[in-house]
Amino acid sequence: QVQLVESGGGLVQPGGSLRISCETSGFTFRNAYMTWVRQAPGQGEEWVSSISNDGSSRWYADSVKGRFTICRDNAKNMLYLQMNSMKPEGTAVYYCANDAARGQGTPVTVSS
Repeated sequence: QVQLVESGGGLVQPGGSLRISCETSGFTFRNAYMTWVRQAPGQGEEWVSSISNDGSSRWYADSVKGRFTICRDNAKNMLYLQMNSMKPEGTAVYYCANDAARGQGTPVTVSS
């Protein structure tokens, strides 16, 4: 079955950087567009970024554009999100998703 397992979350100071990962299995990763979404405490889900199946196209929410970078390794079935210049409003649980499933998420806290 489809499995999406996020990792790499944690505590980071404002202005700091963090890279989160998503290990995938159970589907043909190289054919799938992939997405990161996040949910802040008490808030709804927010789309963060998406990437085409071959990595040639990437899209970002205005709130993270220029600071976050989505990438993928189709040989390893892995999805990544490099987050730089982090802000307190980036505190959320981050989820990776394909068009049919979402992982359990990895929590990220941006605080001094």
